[in-house]
Amino acid sequence: MPNSSSPMSKGKWQKAPQELIAFFMEAMKYLPEAEPRKMFGYPCAFVNGQMFTGLFEDSMFVRLSEADRAVFRALDGAHPFEPTPGRPMREYSVVPAAMLQNTPELDAWLAKSFNYAKSLPAKKGK
Repeated sequence: MPNSSSPMSKGKWQKAPQELIAFFMEAMKYLPEAEPRKMFGYPCAFVNGQMFTGLFEDSMFVRLSEADRAVFRALDGAHPFEPTPGRPMREYSVVPAAMLQNTPELDAWLAKSFNYAKSLPAKKGK
């Protein structure tokens, strides 16, 4: 049951735009090992039970190693993924909006994100 002080219970999170969802699903076609699943109602992708990318409201995020994250966050528009203010998800970063127009660059970061998550210990299903 949602916590009454959580953003979800107050209906503050907005749905992802349909165009972004279609873009995300198309990008996942190039990662056949990716396991699509929803988290909090948003499309996400997992490998070995580890989430490596997804959508949140009108943004896309990726999970990266510490070294890759430092490079990624230096990009204009990249920043820590913080679905709840003050509570960033440590290994995750928001993809700059401009990168959503640059498919080759985004594909390279998605591959890094996928490979990082794949290198982590597999999570068992519930």
